[in-house]
Amino acid sequence: MRRWLVAGVAFGVLWLFVRGVELTVDAVVGEFLIGIAVGLPVAYLFRRLYSEGIDLRAAVQSVPYAVLYAIVFVREIVVANFDVAYRVLAPGDQIEPQVIFVPLRVETDLGVTTIANSITITPGTLTLDHDQEENALYVHVIDGRDVGAIVDPIRTWEDYALVIFDEERSPADPAPAVSVHPEDRNPPRPADHPEVPDEGGGDGGR
Repeated sequence: MRRWLVAGVAFGVLWLFVRGVELTVDAVVGEFLIGIAVGLPVAYLFRRLYSEGIDLRAAVQSVPYAVLYAIVFVREIVVANFDVAYRVLAPGDQIEPQVIFVPLRVETDLGVTTIANSITITPGTLTLDHDQEENALYVHVIDGRDVGAIVDPIRTWEDYALVIFDEERSPADPAPAVSVHPEDRNPPRPADHPEVPDEGGGDGGR
């Protein structure tokens, strides 16, 4: 199926959330048709931004992973909000900013953008830049003393994104080690600084 058609339908679904429609059949169907009427022409107009076609079966199979991604993402948002609030209000040294260099397994533009935006939207973390040659993100964190706790949710998102965006690699492929630079807070380079193993555990990027 042509990708712009799928994108147009997706815009129609997104329209329902933007409008915040009442959960009745007439309201949902009516607003969905309006979303389709707006979304399909827009998707067609920008069809050159999409690849020619899409494997509809693979797209349907990726839906459960998209749902899991959303659940984990929302959980991290909630936990991170409480964590940042605690660090702001609690006495003592609760903040130690740091930049972490996180190589990625996802390679498509949409996959990298999704991970980068998820990091930025999560309170306490910010994507500074993407190194195209290394396919890695520079991630600024409010407290970088526990690298594993920061990287673990990013890897979880990436596991789901590998399936959602039909990437060449799979969640079974080992995740690259990250690099940190606590001395002067400058963006680290793997060739210049020791690597820190990607440790599991933690409750969100802070």
